[in-house]
Amino acid sequence: MIEKQRIGEWMGELSSKAPVPGGGGASALGGALGAALGQMVANLTVGKKRYADAEEEIRRGLSELEKLQTELLELADRDAQVFAPLAEAYKLPAETEEQRTEKEQVMESRLTAASLVPMEMMEKAMGVLDILELLEEKGSIMAVSDVGVAVQFARAALNGAVMNVYINTKSMKNRARAEELNQKAEDMIQTGAKRADEIYERVRVRLCKQSHGCA
Repeated sequence: MIEKQRIGEWMGELSSKAPVPGGGGASALGGALGAALGQMVANLTVGKKRYADAEEEIRRGLSELEKLQTELLELADRDAQVFAPLAEAYKLPAETEEQRTEKEQVMESRLTAASLVPMEMMEKAMGVLDILELLEEKGSIMAVSDVGVAVQFARAALNGAVMNVYINTKSMKNRARAEELNQKAEDMIQTGAKRADEIYERVRVRLCKQSHGCA
């Protein structure tokens, strides 16, 4: 499990020619890093008199970020778990009509499973963005730069995970189901990337003005 590995060990596996971990796992890890940074900001906010009015809201966000971090790390493992059966399905014999039919059914099932995991990553990344937006507005101003960094991790998780959706849906025979998944993914990319950019830009401009680098 990724959660029990040292980062160097996992990075070594990622950089090797082994099929997993790959882009899906890296995307999930990016989202988890965004959630962890968000927790840091929340922890720096709670208990401070200056932010007392937002205390309860920030605590709820902190709890949700902890949950999202755990779920994203689990998805990194699940991404590897769904890839192995899919890779095996490509090797199934297809010499007879019966074999071809069976292979097509198995492939369709496993392609769908391999598409749903990155879809879930995208949904979790969207959840991380929800709370980062709250932290940008009401969190400690001393840690607002970390909100900006966290947003970029969440954005990268979205943009990375969608690649794994598309690479699998393109091979699905059930085009109606494939297009349904593609559209849902596209909607999240359009909404999430725009939202991430807006949050990031607010943080960037605020910091730039504070450093007297912006007009």
